[in-house]
Amino acid sequence: MTRRTLRRPLRLSYPRPMQRTRVVLALLAFAAAGHALSQAPAYPSKLVRIINPVAPGGNQDVIARAYAEQMTRTLGQQVIVESRVGSAAVVGTRYVKAAAPDGYTVLAISNTFARVPALQQDAGYDPLKDFAPISLTGDVPLVLVVNLALPAKNVKELIALAKRRPGELTAASSGVGSTGHVAAEMFSRQAGIKMLHVQYKGAAPAVVDLLGGHVMLRFDQVTTSLAHIRDGKLRALGVSTRKRSPALPNVPTIAEAGLPQFEDSTFNGLMAPAGTPRPVIDRLHEAVMKAAGTAELHKRFLDQGIELVASKTPEAFGGFLRDQVKTFARLAQETGMSANQ
Repeated sequence: MTRRTLRRPLRLSYPRPMQRTRVVLALLAFAAAGHALSQAPAYPSKLVRIINPVAPGGNQDVIARAYAEQMTRTLGQQVIVESRVGSAAVVGTRYVKAAAPDGYTVLAISNTFARVPALQQDAGYDPLKDFAPISLTGDVPLVLVVNLALPAKNVKELIALAKRRPGELTAASSGVGSTGHVAAEMFSRQAGIKMLHVQYKGAAPAVVDLLGGHVMLRFDQVTTSLAHIRDGKLRALGVSTRKRSPALPNVPTIAEAGLPQFEDSTFNGLMAPAGTPRPVIDRLHEAVMKAAGTAELHKRFLDQGIELVASKTPEAFGGFLRDQVKTFARLAQETGMSANQ
């Protein structure tokens, strides 16, 4: 009798009932997620709002509206500018902070955005943690202008005069922490002089008093003082940027004129609420870059003293903003600036 080798029958392993249920549910969830993604509308699928937190009509508002027009063409959905003004831009800024992080509500900003939290303990937002950077949009040089009666024809003469009369020269600004105030503080520290800060409730009354001789000088945005300079009503001693302004080609930079390290300007940009998806940020950044590169628009603004710019990447804008926050916080601490001044 031959012995046969007995082989064990092949047994197939099946998941237990509970395991089968879990597998089925996982597959269904995966399929549902894929279906949802395939059905999700591409961004943007509706109107996009740029919130302007400062008074309409100024550079920030004008720049935002120019971008909105161009971005509408790129995105294929209407982009509008909506003003929500109040409390040094805090009202509109808080509004965007609380908005859904979906790219349909973004914030137009300037230097004030980076400075208010260092001046107000109750600002209610952190410029770096509560927002996602999109891009720079504009750069506006400041110009140092003086009343015609002031016996200073250039920056060096102004510094010499201020040293002979410490604390007597009056410098007008639109308020504590405003671009004009910060530029004057930077100028004074680098020049080793002391001037008397006189704050107003806005640029317009400050310029009126400067023209009338009630204050002696002011760091003003080129766009605001340009007409008065061209009409010979104010004397321009220097612009704040590293290169001369195309709107004032004969006015030297302050760095050229006597303070080699001096540089300042009013920047503008766009921010989204923190948590906005990266593809949405990239789409908005792309639209900003296309708008800034529009030749006709670029030239029109450059003639007014405004340079339309776009950050190379959102990260580049984020790094720029971090530097702005850090630099101003240090200056505010060193000079004792506060909103209560």
